[in-house]
Amino acid sequence: MPTIYLSPSTQEYNPYVDYGNEELYMNLIADAMIPYLDASGINYVRNTPDMTAASSIRASNQGNYDLHLALHSNAAGQSAAGSRRGTEVYYFPGSANGQRAAEIIANNLKLIYPIPENVRTVPTTTLGEVTRTKAPSVLIEYAFHDNIDDAQWIRNNINAIAENTVLSLTDYFDIPFNVPSEQSVATVRTNEGSNLNIRQYPSFEAPIVGSIPNGTQVTVLSKVPDWYLIRYNNNTGYSYSAYLQE
Repeated sequence: MPTIYLSPSTQEYNPYVDYGNEELYMNLIADAMIPYLDASGINYVRNTPDMTAASSIRASNQGNYDLHLALHSNAAGQSAAGSRRGTEVYYFPGSANGQRAAEIIANNLKLIYPIPENVRTVPTTTLGEVTRTKAPSVLIEYAFHDNIDDAQWIRNNINAIAENTVLSLTDYFDIPFNVPSEQSVATVRTNEGSNLNIRQYPSFEAPIVGSIPNGTQVTVLSKVPDWYLIRYNNNTGYSYSAYLQE
């Protein structure tokens, strides 16, 4: 299953027009993303608020990630403060995968942002978290935090933004999007004591990414028709539900 480096803003010095700051709200969005990531089988490593953009880039480049995702909110600058609204999704123009991820994210955000024509993708060669990462990268500026309407939109839609962002990730990785449910434990019960395969997506045609001995307990992250998304020994994937007993 795919693994992302999740990098919410560490910029506590960027205040919102009314109250709070960029670091606070981007980390709230990241927090809200976690159940959707788990339910959809997307693994993640996340930065911490005491890090910087530079240290987040270094940490990302030390691993092997399928996407680097930076979460931010925007500001128009002193001369135009409060006058702009919209979502900007940045990508490096030399990265076909980064551009594809940005386009998917922007198209889905148009479904929930109140002015969809103000949602756009932006190529950049200057933003470090887009240009200096080893993995394909996208930096989302969800809205302008110096605009009262945009700031309130972020604050009032934390979960919707998180859900929409993870939906885009599943579109990008071409895997099912699953709504979080209460996790449970199931025991493998196979015919003749054979191992149960773990597959990359819920189909017998999907590649096998692991196997589980008969009688082993696994964590059930979510359920789709005939299949469970399970985690076993840090391996996440889909197993046929008929062979899992809760």
